[in-house]
Amino acid sequence: MHGLVMLDRSGSVIRPAILWNDQRTVAETLQLSSVVGREKILQLTGSLPQTGFTAPKLMWVRNQERPLFNRMWKFLLPKDYLGFLMTGEPFTDVNDASGTSLFDVGKRRWSYEIVDSLGLSPDLLPEVLESPLSRGDLTRSAAELLGLRAGTPVAAGAGDQAAAGIGAGAVDDGPAFINLGTSGVVFTGLSAYKHDPEGRLHAFCHAVPDKWHLMGVMLSAGGALRWFRDALGGVERQVGSLTGQDSYEILIQEAAQVSPGSGALIFLPYLSGERTPHADPFARGVFFGLSLLHGKPHMVRAVLEGVAFAIKDAVEIMKAINVNPSQFRAIGGGSRSGLWRQILADVLARPVYQMPVEDASAYGSSILGMVASRAFTGVETAVDRTVKLGELTSPNGSNSETYGKQYEIYKRLYPALKEAYRSLENLSEFLHV
Repeated sequence: MHGLVMLDRSGSVIRPAILWNDQRTVAETLQLSSVVGREKILQLTGSLPQTGFTAPKLMWVRNQERPLFNRMWKFLLPKDYLGFLMTGEPFTDVNDASGTSLFDVGKRRWSYEIVDSLGLSPDLLPEVLESPLSRGDLTRSAAELLGLRAGTPVAAGAGDQAAAGIGAGAVDDGPAFINLGTSGVVFTGLSAYKHDPEGRLHAFCHAVPDKWHLMGVMLSAGGALRWFRDALGGVERQVGSLTGQDSYEILIQEAAQVSPGSGALIFLPYLSGERTPHADPFARGVFFGLSLLHGKPHMVRAVLEGVAFAIKDAVEIMKAINVNPSQFRAIGGGSRSGLWRQILADVLARPVYQMPVEDASAYGSSILGMVASRAFTGVETAVDRTVKLGELTSPNGSNSETYGKQYEIYKRLYPALKEAYRSLENLSEFLHV
């Protein structure tokens, strides 16, 4: 999502794509907010502009590489460029377009008000389709390359998390999914457009026609556990290499020996800054409450609990705007851990299902393909027929009470450290870290 692919009139790529995680557009992001207005852009796009979004990238190319910008015929998102190569048609879909800062999410169309405010030509915009519609048929040359049949319909598609929403069955009000990948995502479908007035969540068009979704993103979820393993889990890695046991499983077995609350140890999982709810690139990880009583198992469990608290932050914002998920469905590599699913259920005080399909994005994409090829009449029908729930983890009331008390301390820590984080960034620059 969010990446910028620029094409000239011959359909050739003008420059290397600028991807979602590129941070060069800080000045353009601030300019976008200033020109359009914070409240207006939140109302229209459902999200505050981010350095990774597409509109600031367009502005950066215009500012820094004007000859290339002037050659541009259309811009596409990366998956839409693949669709262009497969069909010859330059389309995008409503979900991916929602992450450009140029899209009227409530009305599911480009916001020409924003486009005009930024001085961009509407001619640069690709036509927008609903995700399960066909963007065109597979050309003969593409079919030969892929080993498929020419004329096969190609779905408009969606971004990874909206596709995962389909694969996990989070297509309407009620169920939400939690993606415990390198980053963490909490995602719930909506039957009507709704956004967080403070911009702490992303509100996008869903890949399901006439549906929307809210999404909170934590930058370090499974990535926090990986950091701990790599930095402090040398023994576990050695044992794993000798026995064939997964080093993550060894660490989690150690954490399971510790009671909920990790002996009053709290971990802030901001190892790469944070997006939801703080939108602070300067935030950093913290173990709070370390004492002589704590060992490695306490620290591992605190990491798992800290990620769950960060997910709860996003869920609490959803509740504040009257969106209250009834259950959660866990996907991603971290969902394999029964302990982590139990911690999530206890922290959120809601049931958590492990989904049988770990890569729900690929599964949801296949469902979009089936609808585009008319194997099913609609996304919801396909989901009812193909998406199954896995193992249920129910919350433990006593543990939930413990975590409720701990969360009250957790959510006080970032505000207390916010200014210190900025001072730490100055020190990092001085030390050339």
